[in-house]
Amino acid sequence: MIRASLISMCLLLVSHQASAQTPSRPAGPPVIVKKTQIRDLSAIRSSKVLRVLVNQSRNSSGEVQGEPIGVEYRRLQAFEKYLNGHARDGQKVSIKLIPKAKDQLLAALQRGEGDLVAPGELLDASAARYVDATEPVVSHVPLVVVGMRGERVFKRPEQLSGRTVMLTNGSAADEALIQLNQKLALRKLPPVNIEWVDPSLAVEDVLEMVQAGIYHLTVVEQPIAERWARVMPKLRVDRGLALSEPGDMNWFVRKDAVMLHGTIDRFLDTYEAPANQDVAFQKAYKDLYRVHYPLARDDRERLEKLRPTLQRHADAQKMDWLDLAALAFKESQLNPSAKGGSGATGLLQITPSAAQRVGVGNIHDVDGNVQAASKYLAMIRRKFFASPRINERERMAFTLAAYNLGPERVQAMRTEAKRQGLNPNQWFFQVERVAMAQVGMNVVTYVNSVNKYYLAYDQERRSLESPSSRKVAARD
Repeated sequence: MIRASLISMCLLLVSHQASAQTPSRPAGPPVIVKKTQIRDLSAIRSSKVLRVLVNQSRNSSGEVQGEPIGVEYRRLQAFEKYLNGHARDGQKVSIKLIPKAKDQLLAALQRGEGDLVAPGELLDASAARYVDATEPVVSHVPLVVVGMRGERVFKRPEQLSGRTVMLTNGSAADEALIQLNQKLALRKLPPVNIEWVDPSLAVEDVLEMVQAGIYHLTVVEQPIAERWARVMPKLRVDRGLALSEPGDMNWFVRKDAVMLHGTIDRFLDTYEAPANQDVAFQKAYKDLYRVHYPLARDDRERLEKLRPTLQRHADAQKMDWLDLAALAFKESQLNPSAKGGSGATGLLQITPSAAQRVGVGNIHDVDGNVQAASKYLAMIRRKFFASPRINERERMAFTLAAYNLGPERVQAMRTEAKRQGLNPNQWFFQVERVAMAQVGMNVVTYVNSVNKYYLAYDQERRSLESPSSRKVAARD
């Protein structure tokens, strides 16, 4: 009895001490955490929509005027047909694509923003909770080094020592290069420099910049490298260099979506990609304008002569002068005498009507041409894209699209993007999808080209702006 009393007193004392050390709950109603809604196949059929989170890369999920160019489009269309072929009571399902950056896909799946992830690239889900990989979409996929034809071919991993490799966010090559650097360190060799590119660039953009010589090397999945090499003939794929063991490309679902997982596996077991699946892709990219290297010696000398004028008018409009320089390279390759259609003229191919809107009459000399174009760009930016919800790089992208298409048309595209569930404040990979559907690739290529020239100039900003550094050797 005494022992029981002592135990009771001890328990009471421990309970009192614990409550004294535990902070009191804040005043107000308790916080209710909503459990993420999991949709398995029956719920998907009831809703009639399968929400697919796709890599926003055009390589993965691009579509041009109704023609699919993304590698996942055909497969997803076939899966939609498979689902509807096994539907009961006429419960047809349609697929809704939700494009996101590759490194955001699994987190979005975990939050319940989609039912399925179809990345179109290697994606490591080992650290993701509640996520399962399906059967492989493509098996035994190696990572390969991609450079430009005419430059050094790499046959052994250690030859990458001291080189810089450009990667996109979420690239599967990151881990392979980290492991390579550990091996190089044991041999006391310099590491591979991993440089992450601007978020406005997807894997196909990096490949285009490698072909142009703006970037020297990247590492991508071999099927992606081979696909783009067919439309970018200056790319060199180093197939003989194995950076890591080949991996599998998969789709991903939530662990508790058991019926969906099983259905996908059965579909993938029988699916065969059509032999002509890249016809639309090759047609869309075959004759597109390709970016060029904008810092060859002659181009650099022209830019140096134009720099004071570009800087003066950019400063007056609170713009980055390299944005004007990039636009000038795209429009005229820095040629003040260039002539275009519809009366467009000069360095920045401004039209007389656009110049008149901002009060500039003479666009035939360099100063007037740059003044008119910079004022017109600033007017577009101020009048249509001043929202603080748009970041500066996206603001410039919208402004460039409007410079090319007209601001009212771009605003209508933003409205349509919002209606489709896309982000109306993001041009790259979001509103540009509407542009691709409505008017094709031209305006998308236009904005992307200027953006790539800007990034090329920006990485050389010091040598372009500093008098003491302008003697840095330029490539011919």
